[in-house]
Amino acid sequence: MRKATIWTILVALACPVAAAAQSLAPIEPLADPAAIALPASKGASRSSEVWNMLQAGNPVVRNVTQPTLTPVLPDPAKATGAAVIVAPGGGFLMLSMQTEGFAVAKALADRGIAAFVLKYRLETTPVEGKAFLAAMMERFRSAPNDPAAVLAVRHPDPTADALAALRLVRSRAAEWKVDPARVGLIGFSAGAMTALELVQTVPQAEQPAFFGYVYGPQAVETVPAGAPPMFDAIAFDDPLFRPMTFPIAAAWQRAKRPVELHAYQKGGHGFGGLGAPGTTTTLLLDQFTAWLAMQGFLKKADR
Repeated sequence: MRKATIWTILVALACPVAAAAQSLAPIEPLADPAAIALPASKGASRSSEVWNMLQAGNPVVRNVTQPTLTPVLPDPAKATGAAVIVAPGGGFLMLSMQTEGFAVAKALADRGIAAFVLKYRLETTPVEGKAFLAAMMERFRSAPNDPAAVLAVRHPDPTADALAALRLVRSRAAEWKVDPARVGLIGFSAGAMTALELVQTVPQAEQPAFFGYVYGPQAVETVPAGAPPMFDAIAFDDPLFRPMTFPIAAAWQRAKRPVELHAYQKGGHGFGGLGAPGTTTTLLLDQFTAWLAMQGFLKKADR
C-alpha cells in the first residue's frame, strides 16, 4: 500500500493525527481521581504514561502499564441497574480517553446506565512524537486488506484487564447499585476487538451480559455457545475495516444469538460515541440504549 494511502487511513482514525503531523507535544494527564487500579504485572506504574492531544478535545494516552477503571454513575433517580464498561480504541498503541471513553460514559450515565471507563494496558510506543506516528503507520498498514488477520492477533493484557473490570463491577454491584447480571461492555475499534476476544475466551459464567462492537473488523468469527447479545455498528465509508458485507453479524445470527447491526452511510472510522456531526452516527448511543431496553436490560432496579 502506498504511503499516501496509509496516511489517509491515519487521518480517519479515532485519534486523528493530521493536526499533530509536525510534533506531538505532551499534555497533562486527564484528572481522574476516581480511577481504581486493576491487577497488573509487577512494576506497573502510571508514571510510564505519555499523554498527547492529537486533535482538539481528543486527548489520548500511551504506554499504559497500570490498568484502571473509573466509575461514572447515574443520578440514583434515573438509575436502571444496568452497567456498561467502556473500552476506548487506538490500535492497542493508544487510547482515545475522551471521545471513546469519558464522553461515552457520561452520555450513558445521563441515560440511567452506570458506566465504567476502562484504561487497559497497551504496547510500548516511542515517547517522541514522530517515531510514534511511524509506529502507528506500520500498525495500520495491512488492516484494510485483511481484517480477518487483524482479528487473528490476540491481545492478552487488554482482554485480562476487561475481565478484571467485569469482575470488579460485579463484586461491588451493591455499592454501585447495579445488577451483576446486567453488566456488559461497549468497545470502539481496538476496544471492540478486546470485547470480542473476551467473549470468545472466557467461560460462559464470566461472559458479559451483552456487548457493543463499534467499528470493529467485520470478518467472520466463531461464536461461542451461549454468546451474549451483540450490537454491531460501523460506517460504510470506514477506511480501516472496509465492511462490504457483515459476516460477524451473520455468524451471530446463524448461531441463533441476538444481534443488531447498524451500518451508517457516512462516519468514517473513529466517529466516537457521540458520532460525527452531520451524520446519523450521532444516533449511536440512542440506538444502543434502545437496543438494551429491547433486550430487557434497562428494567428499573429494585428499590
